[in-house]
Amino acid sequence: MTGHPRPTAGVACLRGREILLIKRGTPPRQGQWSLPGGRIEWGETSEAAALRELREETGVEAEPLGLIDVVDGIMTSRETGLVTRHYIMVDYAARWLSGEPVAGDDAVEAAFFPLKEALAAVEWEETRRVIQEAFDRFGA
Repeated sequence: MTGHPRPTAGVACLRGREILLIKRGTPPRQGQWSLPGGRIEWGETSEAAALRELREETGVEAEPLGLIDVVDGIMTSRETGLVTRHYIMVDYAARWLSGEPVAGDDAVEAAFFPLKEALAAVEWEETRRVIQEAFDRFGA
């Protein structure tokens, strides 16, 4: 498969010593806990996309704190080893302002987790690294 990387934005939404996670309802990583996020729309900044995705997937409002990192998500086929998807994820930290998480859009669950529980719930090492970085740099 050939194509172009897809630009996406995500947000580590912090509420005190907790972080907001969603359980993904669609591929990639369907059924796994992750940070809210999704595609960057035409003409939308990555930061605006991250906050929009947060609202759409959880109903939560937050204020941006800063950029955490830019991560490549490259998925390959188990059978062929060929790249099947390539995402460029721009991850931000944000501070919770209002709203209790309610799963929406392509999330099937949404909840705040203490740091230790969040790190245990998330399967992908890069997401765990981004979560830890959010707490190290922007945590309460």
